[in-house]
Amino acid sequence: MNQDTLQEYSCLLQNFLINEGMYPQWAIFLNVVVNCIVVWIVVYFLDIIFRKLIIETFKALSNKTVSTFDDYLVKSNFPKYIAHVLPLGIVHNLIPIIFIESPLITNLLLVITKVLTVILLIYIFRSILRTTRNYLQGTERFRDKPMESYVQVMMIFTWGVGIFYIIQMLTGFSLISLTTLGAASAVILLIFKDTILGFVASIQVAVNDIVRIGDWITFSKFGADGYVTEINLATVRVQNWDNTYTTIPTYSLISDSFQNWRGMQESDGRRIKRSIYIKQSSIKFLSSEDIEKLKKIQLIKPYLEHREKEVSKFNTQNEADKELLINGRNQTNLGVFRHYADAYLNENPIINKDLFLMVRHLAPTDKGIPIEIFCFSKDKRWVTYENVQADIFDHLLAAIPYFDLEVFELPTGKDIQRL
Repeated sequence: MNQDTLQEYSCLLQNFLINEGMYPQWAIFLNVVVNCIVVWIVVYFLDIIFRKLIIETFKALSNKTVSTFDDYLVKSNFPKYIAHVLPLGIVHNLIPIIFIESPLITNLLLVITKVLTVILLIYIFRSILRTTRNYLQGTERFRDKPMESYVQVMMIFTWGVGIFYIIQMLTGFSLISLTTLGAASAVILLIFKDTILGFVASIQVAVNDIVRIGDWITFSKFGADGYVTEINLATVRVQNWDNTYTTIPTYSLISDSFQNWRGMQESDGRRIKRSIYIKQSSIKFLSSEDIEKLKKIQLIKPYLEHREKEVSKFNTQNEADKELLINGRNQTNLGVFRHYADAYLNENPIINKDLFLMVRHLAPTDKGIPIEIFCFSKDKRWVTYENVQADIFDHLLAAIPYFDLEVFELPTGKDIQRL
């Protein structure tokens, strides 16, 4: 059916009313109103029919294909937006026929349909981008990449181009002819400063592999301590351990310092680093009786016997006067306890012996002498790790009195009353 035939059908009511003696202007007006109602009803039902037809077709195809890309197309409303294209095209072609008597209204409505077409194309492109993002995030390679940032950048660019075209259609003014491009660029940079910084940051985060979705990070400046759940153009979303959410500007990931626990999660162990403070006045040289008493502790018996031979040989060769323990070489209860802690860690099956293991003295403080335990737990899960750490220090704290040592503790009210 060509345009002349459509024009003839659209004027049937108008010609009928004029033949019946109605004033031509009123006949034209009623004809336009009736034609608009008829077109609106036809387009409305066509939109529903095409939408259901296309959606059902996509669903049927997605059920038969192995790829999930078409499934994501359906979820992102791609068939729904595609279904609007044909009704909008029909309206665009019928407007010059319906409003043939009013060129001004025709031009106005044509511009409106063109604007709607641009917006519809933007929505179609957005659904494709979202589909691509969801599909790639479902793959192993891109699962932890900030795909949302790239989608947002492309959508900003798409909306910018769309708005330029809309302005050009509404005003007839071509933005390409701008002579003040430098000033316009400065305004754009000022308005989209955070967006540009976020885009640059998201690229650096992805390229340098600084943060991935699923990483445990600690960002004290923003009070964030938990897993990264989302990385987009402007913000990084972190779910804290108390199930609250903290949003961090993406640019802060490259401009500020934060802690990423991924290295620990991917390593063979999680570090235990904690000190026990020993009261300095409880440290002493060990007498022969003390050594014989400590030999009953199985873990350090071989060490004590070996060490006793070395000390005795040295003192004999140097004719050390052992009436005073300070003369010559001697063992101390703190030194023996340190070796006991080292032996206990080496006997513990939960401690990873392939990683660094050490028990050391730190510099004396006003709270005593710190004996630091430095080792790695094989199990990195938080709850298990805390239990392993607690078990180690429970045992060591309970073992300290066997070496005639005391743990430093600030006096309480009852201690002061006792004095």
